[in-house]
Amino acid sequence: MPRFAYVNGSFLPHGSAQVHIEDRGFQFADSIYEVIACIDGVLADERGHFDRLARSLKEIGMAMPMPRNSLRLIIRELLRRNKLKNAAVYIQVTRGVYKRDFPFPPDHVPQTLVITARPFNFKRNPKIRKGIQVFSVPDLRWKRRDIKTTALIAQVLAKQQAVERGGYEAWMVDDSGFVTEGSSSNAWIVTNDGKIVTRAATHDILRGVTRSAIEKICADMHLQFVERSFTIAEAQKARECFTSSAVALIMPVVKIDGKVIGGGKPGPVALKLYDAYLDYAAKGKQVSWKA
Repeated sequence: MPRFAYVNGSFLPHGSAQVHIEDRGFQFADSIYEVIACIDGVLADERGHFDRLARSLKEIGMAMPMPRNSLRLIIRELLRRNKLKNAAVYIQVTRGVYKRDFPFPPDHVPQTLVITARPFNFKRNPKIRKGIQVFSVPDLRWKRRDIKTTALIAQVLAKQQAVERGGYEAWMVDDSGFVTEGSSSNAWIVTNDGKIVTRAATHDILRGVTRSAIEKICADMHLQFVERSFTIAEAQKARECFTSSAVALIMPVVKIDGKVIGGGKPGPVALKLYDAYLDYAAKGKQVSWKA
């Protein structure tokens, strides 16, 4: 089946979709991105992802590339052309094409907008029921991790280190010994007294939209949600651990740096939250994302 992408006003065959070599997203990573899960035809937490996209763009001095309703229509048309009901939708906005120079280009230079969609079956991911292994690595990123920029080399290196050691995800650790987040996810533990813990959302981490949804689900299910820092050593002693992200959703962690967590099987809290999130998404529920 032909695959299509959207680039600057046109729907194009995916294999021939291109941007200019002097696009600032390519030259400087001067760009912002978002990823939205489409589950059974429903864009999960669409409002929250648009909120975060707008906020990230504002933080680097850019505006939304078009009104939200127009962006919604383009995404739905892209999914229709690709005949997808289960997909990961990728949105990238750059500062546009201009001669390679560090200062911003003039205001008249148009932004670049690229949107792609790839098949992804969220309900048939075997890792959900089996669990994953993570490895800890130093957090080498810049100080504005709350901005969802495409400057992801530190995360790429972290993920690759984990993969080379036989893991699925890396948990990055700050200079004080506390876990910040995963290379492409937020990090969570469930304490022995049942508290669901994740790091407070400051400039140190990217506040996940799925993370915000989990916070709401915890409130609805009367589960105790706590924002605080934790170490790898505490995580290794926890009742359960898991990650959250827009594409992987909620992923149980069964081993950290070789240490087995919770008997080596996905824990009941993570699985309960996963099922609750699928129900939340199916019903089209939304949370407003706040920095």
